[in-house]
Amino acid sequence: MADIVKRTVSGAGFLAIVLCGLLINKFLFAGLVIFIMAGMMREFYVMTAGGRLELPGILSIATGITLFALIFLSAAQYMDARLICLAFIPLFAVMAGALRKGGDREGFGRFPYICTGLLYIAVPLSLSGLMVFDGDGNFGGGLMLCLFIIIWASDVGAYCVGMLLGRNGPKLCPAISPKKSWAGFWGGLVFAVGAAVLIRFAGMSGFPLLHCIVLSIMMHVAGVCGDLFESQWKRYFNVKDSGNIIPGHGGLLDRFDSALFAIPAGAVYLTAVGLM
Repeated sequence: MADIVKRTVSGAGFLAIVLCGLLINKFLFAGLVIFIMAGMMREFYVMTAGGRLELPGILSIATGITLFALIFLSAAQYMDARLICLAFIPLFAVMAGALRKGGDREGFGRFPYICTGLLYIAVPLSLSGLMVFDGDGNFGGGLMLCLFIIIWASDVGAYCVGMLLGRNGPKLCPAISPKKSWAGFWGGLVFAVGAAVLIRFAGMSGFPLLHCIVLSIMMHVAGVCGDLFESQWKRYFNVKDSGNIIPGHGGLLDRFDSALFAIPAGAVYLTAVGLM
């Protein structure tokens, strides 16, 4: 019970911060994404580098922040989109750092993790800047809020139903995450679809109901894959949580692991059917 209370209080506080970033103005949104990106990349690099953040990791974080900032400024129509190529400048520094490590087998062996952090964390979060602006550069976090509501509903449903019905039932992927159950998977799916239906009838989304349901199903499945993907990394490096910044939840990577897969999946679907 104490753990549930701690998770609820800390989760509610962090939820309030996310809502402020999505709904108040574009600069709060940018600050929120940069904070989350830097925190997640730091956690990933500390985990993969044996508990320390080294110079290549710092340069990689700088690359991710630069990429997001340039995409954000371009989408807000503060600069020409061609200037996004400036993100290659810190990326070249990351590559140069890899060359410096060329004679160090152990050091160079960590370079694939640097590239993974960029592709896994920095790129999806950077592209989120394209989802909060319309073609005229006007900011609106409504779509991102709807996607997050679906993700949160999926997580809550999976946790609650899994705790109630899945403890002794068949497991979803026991080799990677022994606690995740099929009951939790289906519970999360029901909650995600229910959230999408509520969003539609509450007027938060103008998408057709069928598309809202399909979107929620795709995002739930992608979110579960994202959760398992992060669990695989933690199991490989023998860590329980990626960090401890959110009491009861662990690190930022623990909190947003499903979003890294679910939001891009949602964006791809909406783009494919011409709704975004």
